[in-house]
Amino acid sequence: MSETPTQDYAPPSLAGASNRRDATTRMSGDLKWNKIFGAGLGTAFAILVVQQVSSAIYATEPPEKMGYFVDAPEEAAGGAEAAVLPPDWGTLLPVADLAAGEAAFARCVACHTINAGGANGIGPNLFGVVGGPVMHSAGFAYSDAMAAHKGEAPVWTYDELDRFITAPQRYVAGTKMSFAGLRDTPTRVNLIAYLRAQGSGGYAIPAPDPARQPGAAAAPAGEAPAAEGTAATGAEAAAPVEGAAGQATTQATPAAPPAATSTPTGG
Repeated sequence: MSETPTQDYAPPSLAGASNRRDATTRMSGDLKWNKIFGAGLGTAFAILVVQQVSSAIYATEPPEKMGYFVDAPEEAAGGAEAAVLPPDWGTLLPVADLAAGEAAFARCVACHTINAGGANGIGPNLFGVVGGPVMHSAGFAYSDAMAAHKGEAPVWTYDELDRFITAPQRYVAGTKMSFAGLRDTPTRVNLIAYLRAQGSGGYAIPAPDPARQPGAAAAPAGEAPAAEGTAATGAEAAAPVEGAAGQATTQATPAAPPAATSTPTGG
């Protein structure tokens, strides 16, 4: 009986399983890169969608009115600046809103104190400043510009404070006060009324001044045509007088020789 040599072989089932594993491994490797590319594309697509949706929801439009109002003086017709009347303190201070003035002073507390005996800060203490002398706070190092201004206006009158608070750097060029100023007149009036209530109550309020009240600046311009008409009437009335004077001169001419002959006699 002959013996048949045995050969090593893998059962068909095991060989097929090995091949399937290799194919699955290759396929999963391909799917891995597909997933990476797909995730990248999905992310880019999501970003574009979010950008478009947010642009549609939060669409920005130019504002109808600017957020910060710049109170710049406007030129009147013909290039001339419109006349601005100073405040009529006698009319405005008695009815000023002290609470609004205190609120306006809130923007000053970073540099100034207002209480009696308060310390100087970046700016001087302002207790009793209204009606007081310029450079009133002892121990504060005022600027040379303020010292020069004191020689021109030694007292913080209502008008002086009003002009200075309107635009400090413009009114006293070189002052240490870096505040841009208050262009709104009612706000300044309320602020000055509040400052007066802090140690300056004895500083008198002037009587109302009709020349400072609204419409006072327009009155002379309105009366100008009437004045011109009056002047024209006077000129017309003067014309006959000039004619009469001419006639009188003509009539007086023949009388000149006797007057001339009498001159040597008088000599």
